[in-house]
Amino acid sequence: MLSRRSLSLPIILGIVMILLLVVLTAGWISLSVLGMLEAGRFAGVYWVLLTVGTMFIAMLLVGVILYLVLSIKAINLNRQQSNFIDSVTHELKSPIASMKLYLQTLGRRQVDEEERAGFYRFMLDDLERLDQLINQLLEAGRVESGRSIGEVEAVEVPELLRACAASVCQHHQVPLEAIRFRLEPCTVWARRADLAMIFRNVLDNAVKYAGEVPEVVVECRRQPGNRMFVRITDNGPGIPPRMRRKVFGRFVRLGWELERKKPGTGLGLHIVQTLVRQLRGRVRILGRPTGRGTVLELELPENRPVSSNEP
Repeated sequence: MLSRRSLSLPIILGIVMILLLVVLTAGWISLSVLGMLEAGRFAGVYWVLLTVGTMFIAMLLVGVILYLVLSIKAINLNRQQSNFIDSVTHELKSPIASMKLYLQTLGRRQVDEEERAGFYRFMLDDLERLDQLINQLLEAGRVESGRSIGEVEAVEVPELLRACAASVCQHHQVPLEAIRFRLEPCTVWARRADLAMIFRNVLDNAVKYAGEVPEVVVECRRQPGNRMFVRITDNGPGIPPRMRRKVFGRFVRLGWELERKKPGTGLGLHIVQTLVRQLRGRVRILGRPTGRGTVLELELPENRPVSSNEP
C-alpha cells in the first residue's frame, strides 16, 4: 500500500510550482510595466508582450494544477488497487488454508464421527465465506454498472429489515435478541433486491463491529414529504470523524489490511452509498453522543407511482 508520504510529495511539489509561477508572473508584469514607462514610444509592443506572456504563464499554471489533480487521482487509484489485492488475498487465504488443514487431517488419520462432523461444519463455513466474498465482488460490479435485478414494487420496510437481521445474525452466530427493533409501518417503492442489499450490508457491519456483547438498535419511521428514515446504532468502537465519509469509498477499511481480524473487502458501504444514490436518497455516519459506537442513518423517498386515475 502506498504511504501517506508518497501522496504528500506531489502535493507539495505542485504547490511549490504554482507559487513559483505566481511569483514569476508578478515579477514579469512588474518589469514589463517599468519598461513601458521608460520607453513610451514602444508602449504597444510592451502591451502585446505583456498579454502574450500572461496567457503563456496562465497556460502553464493550468497545466500544473491539472498535473496535481491527476497525480492525486492516480495515487488514490493505486491505493484502491492495493487495498483490493490485500483484502481479497487475505479473504481467500484464510478459508483456503483452513479447508486444506481439515482435508489433510481427514486424509492422514482416522477421526471419530463427532470430530468428522465438526470438520465438515467448519469447511462449510469456510465455503460460505468464499461464496459471500465472490457474491460481494459481483454485486459491486453490478451496482456500479447500473444493472438492476427485479421490478419496482411496494416493499414493506419493517418486514424486510427483520428478515435481513435474521439472516445476518445467523451468519455471525449471534442471537436475534441482540438486535432491538423500533419500527413504524413504512412502504418504499423500489427493487426488493436493492433494498435487501442495502439493509444486509449495514446490518452486517453493525453486528460484525459491535462490542463483545452486540447491542444493535434498528429504527424505522416515516418523515414528512413522503420519505422514509432508518437508523442503525451499534455499540462497537466507532468510526473517527475524519473517516466517516471516506469509508464509503471502494475497498476502504479502517486499520492495516493484513492485520485485521474481521473479514471483509471494504465494499459493503460503497455498495450501500451507490444504491442509495440511485434511489435518490442519502446515507451518513455519525458517532453516538453518549458513548462508543456508530450511528448509520438512511433516508429514502417512498417513490409512490402515480396512478393513471389521478389528474
